[in-house]
Amino acid sequence: MQKRQLGKSGLEVSALGLGCMGLSFGYGPATEKSQAIRLIRTAFERGVTFFDSAEAYGPFLNEEVVGEALQPFRKEVVIATKFGFKDGIPTKGLDSRPERIREHTEAAMKRLRTDTIDLLYQHRVDPNVPIEDVAGTVKDLIAAGKVKHFGMSEAGVESIRRAHAVQPVTALQSEYSLWWREPERETLPTLEELGIGFVPFSPLGKGFLTGAINDSTTFDKSDFRNVVPRFSEENRKANQKLVDVLSEIAKTKGATNAQIALAWLLAQKSWIVPIPGTTKLHRLEENLGAASVELKSGDLRQIESVLAGIEVQGARYPAQLQSLVGR
Repeated sequence: MQKRQLGKSGLEVSALGLGCMGLSFGYGPATEKSQAIRLIRTAFERGVTFFDSAEAYGPFLNEEVVGEALQPFRKEVVIATKFGFKDGIPTKGLDSRPERIREHTEAAMKRLRTDTIDLLYQHRVDPNVPIEDVAGTVKDLIAAGKVKHFGMSEAGVESIRRAHAVQPVTALQSEYSLWWREPERETLPTLEELGIGFVPFSPLGKGFLTGAINDSTTFDKSDFRNVVPRFSEENRKANQKLVDVLSEIAKTKGATNAQIALAWLLAQKSWIVPIPGTTKLHRLEENLGAASVELKSGDLRQIESVLAGIEVQGARYPAQLQSLVGR
């Protein structure tokens, strides 16, 4: 697995990371603990050194599983986690007060079985707490040796600039994929200007780009895709044309849909590190194979040309979740 640096921070990670959320949150029942640990450790054996968690995933369960899985090789990996919700529970609302950040950091270190957090993200910008106070609190935690790098998730460019002026932001985590390209408008140019790395989550369109989901697919009642407009039956049917095009391109490269989607992201910028998630070992192997797929300039032009005629249908979030994004 090749390595990449997240912006100008000096933080080096594997070109592909592992998004661990789905092992315990968001996509149905939590994966059995021993299976989750096996998957995380297999990822490490295959060269992954970048693992993404959050207190809200569970809550707390995800950090505990990630911590136990990575404890044997803690010094060889980069662990990212996030704060920002009241009591770590998203439905309770936002809470990025300095005392809450410090409280989370102490608890997360115990759950992650570590004495320092490599990358600490603010999960969502809290309009009730000045971003300068948030960045300043993390700056103090870095000075104390409890945190190494500061990150933001789904933040708008103004908040990024204000935070970066107080404590350099190492990475921004937001959704970015062949079916959600909004970051190209303002976010990516800003990150490039400031020397901040980019960590795309849902790089496979929450599974849709793999071709494993169609208009007749049913999700577990606890799967949050049930409330995502883009995943309505009507929109899945309309968006199938994107998957069909991706499948044709994949065939010409001797790769899978997922591998092309990930390789496309890797080809955009050298400081982009996608974090696909999965609960299945064979999907993990498939995803990691994307690091060996080379898309040349001609391939990228072809993809761009074909996709230019496709308009993806449906919002990526329901209104209440969208309101938390881009602040």
